[in-house]
Amino acid sequence: MKRCYFAAPLALAASLLAAPGHAQNPNPTDIRACAGIESDAQRLACYDKATGRVNLPTAQKRTHEQENSSNVFSRDKSATSGAVEANNEVAKPLSLLDSRWELSPESKLGTFNVRGYKPVYVMPVFATSNQNDEPHSPNPVNTVTTPQQLDNVEATFQLSLKTKVWQGVFGDAGDLWVGYTQDSHWQLYNTEASRPFRETDYEPDAILMFNTHYQVFGWDGRLLGIGVDHQSNGQSDPLSRSWNRVIADVGFERGDWTVMFRPWWRIPESRANDNNPDISNYVGRGDMQIIREWHGQEFGLMLRDSFRGGNENHGAAQFTWSYPLIGNLRGYMEVFKGYGESLIDYNHNATYVGLGISLLDWY
Repeated sequence: MKRCYFAAPLALAASLLAAPGHAQNPNPTDIRACAGIESDAQRLACYDKATGRVNLPTAQKRTHEQENSSNVFSRDKSATSGAVEANNEVAKPLSLLDSRWELSPESKLGTFNVRGYKPVYVMPVFATSNQNDEPHSPNPVNTVTTPQQLDNVEATFQLSLKTKVWQGVFGDAGDLWVGYTQDSHWQLYNTEASRPFRETDYEPDAILMFNTHYQVFGWDGRLLGIGVDHQSNGQSDPLSRSWNRVIADVGFERGDWTVMFRPWWRIPESRANDNNPDISNYVGRGDMQIIREWHGQEFGLMLRDSFRGGNENHGAAQFTWSYPLIGNLRGYMEVFKGYGESLIDYNHNATYVGLGISLLDWY
């Protein structure tokens, strides 16, 4: 049995704090640096400091903080993608990737600001015509022999956060981030089986991210990253699944388009302890994420492949669409086709359709 412990990212962050020479939080004198903060309270404090409004009376400060500290996932598109006016000057807007990864010097906000990572959503309806009721693996210990009682319609939700734990790893270059993503599939309508959670995947990771500037066919190469990723479902055999990867991130931008390439290499495990020895031939060895923002809507396309031929060639495609509803609440739709929609389904081919709400999208 392999379990993922929530304390892993916290332990990594603590060890990094002990390292000598880690950067201190800078004084954000450029107001553009404030635009990427997700928390209303932290963003307002950054604006106040950048514009010299740091000597407000105590009561007045408290009122501003109470009015702007309700939602850590607050989406401020006008701040992150629009121009900010301060001291009678209009600042150049941050790019999409810069607003999330603090790439340029003027966007640096220091360490331990909670930021959005992958999409945060709740889908009360997540349906498939081919539910995986007998998960299997080449390892006999990880093969279910009795079909499970599962509904084809369930609910699913995802939580995903990241924070910078070390700014300026190599002088002025390189920032170290830690992230955590949790994706849960809940048999909400399965009363006969007491509404169990069919699958929950836990994914902590650490990424060293660099700011880049180069042109490829009119696209701006904006970031380069390298990270270590662990993913497991925390279940006991025969349902246990897990793997570890080294993942590279290469990001490009062009107007309202963002493209991320992510090749990865699986860290080998001993055959006897490997819950899913052929996972790379199904979930793949890399993916590409394409994001397009258009009139407040966001369209996403993920393409994934095993980069092998014959019987070892498998992959997946996922299309997402989010659109404004009320305030920070957005509608969210997802269509997935292929292998590996969840870790327990890594070698299961199916089509899934989901509908719900989103609190945070990709960029």
